[in-house]
Amino acid sequence: MILMHGFHAIKILVILMVTFTLVSGDTIRAQTERPTIVRFGQSAAFTGPAGEIGKEFRLGIEAAILEANTKKTVPRARFSLVYYDDGYEPDRAIQNTRRLIQDNKVFALIGGVGTPTSRAALPIAVEANVPFIAPFTGADFLRQAGAARHAVNFRASYRQEINEMVDRMFDERLISRIGVLYQNDSFGKTGFEDVKASLSRYGLAPVASGSYERNTTAVKTAVIDISLAEPEAVIVIGAYKPAAAAIKWSHEIGFDPLFFNISFIGSQALQRELGKGDYDVFMTQILPDYRSDDLQLAKDYRQSLEEVWPGSIPNYVSFEGYAAGRMAIAAVARCEDNIQPACVLKQFSGPTIFDIGGLELSFGPDDNQGSDRVYLTVLDPNGEFMPTNTVAKGQMQ
Repeated sequence: MILMHGFHAIKILVILMVTFTLVSGDTIRAQTERPTIVRFGQSAAFTGPAGEIGKEFRLGIEAAILEANTKKTVPRARFSLVYYDDGYEPDRAIQNTRRLIQDNKVFALIGGVGTPTSRAALPIAVEANVPFIAPFTGADFLRQAGAARHAVNFRASYRQEINEMVDRMFDERLISRIGVLYQNDSFGKTGFEDVKASLSRYGLAPVASGSYERNTTAVKTAVIDISLAEPEAVIVIGAYKPAAAAIKWSHEIGFDPLFFNISFIGSQALQRELGKGDYDVFMTQILPDYRSDDLQLAKDYRQSLEEVWPGSIPNYVSFEGYAAGRMAIAAVARCEDNIQPACVLKQFSGPTIFDIGGLELSFGPDDNQGSDRVYLTVLDPNGEFMPTNTVAKGQMQ
């Protein structure tokens, strides 16, 4: 009898152990299969003279995130975006960046808008060992050795954009009298220096320059000063609201040069501010035409954008946000067995190539910039910026 009781006790103990093992195994598997939350953080201008740029760039990132989560592009990860408005002011960018890192525990920062705000935010990211991915700026300091350890640039630099403008002006039109309107801060001043360096390759210098204060549209005095030198073209280094104000004011006073704008100004935002008018306005872009049916990335972008925000208008800025999001997600995919910020940064230390929908991005040990491409667009009579092969007035190819 005692032996029987002992046998039953052992049997019950074995059953309990097996049951515990099965339950524990299921729990472990469930925990293993639970996706890692990869939270991106964005501090950008969502209000003020650069507000439309931040909104559109964010929309593109969100389209890439929704696509990745829906398709389970990275099976072991789910992506999200936390964002705060910095109004294109460095002090607010600093506060937002600290909040994103300390309170929201973001995996990486993405899509900061502008040079002064990126300059303010980057040291905080470096100190916290947080990746600083795809800022919407072509500033040189983000491409220098000191920044390369944490900064990952998607786009061509402003200097490359300006070189493209100057080359096209000189080679196709023999334009030699060039003025510069720039924002009076680190962004504008650096751009002004880039223009001077680019012109010096042809033995030229700006015939006139004028500046305005960040987050204002007080450009009239600067435009008049530039017009006195009668330049054939004016390069604008600034935001879309003051750029539009300068172009419209020039038209009012009978000053009608060719206006060349860098991509930061944003084509859709600028054309909306300009409204209807007979303007000769060009803009460099760092991506191919988002309307293309030949580039898979462009087709994916338009489809995903419609799913995130039905009826929204595709444009170059949200296209860049989408492409930047695809790039960041592709880097996480390469780290699926070790989803950590350090692993993601390592993916950009190269030499390596990311193919995102037919667009190749190349990185190396001394190259933290994925693309060197620059494209020229022109404002057409219908009020849209379209690809062009010439800077001849009113001509598109």
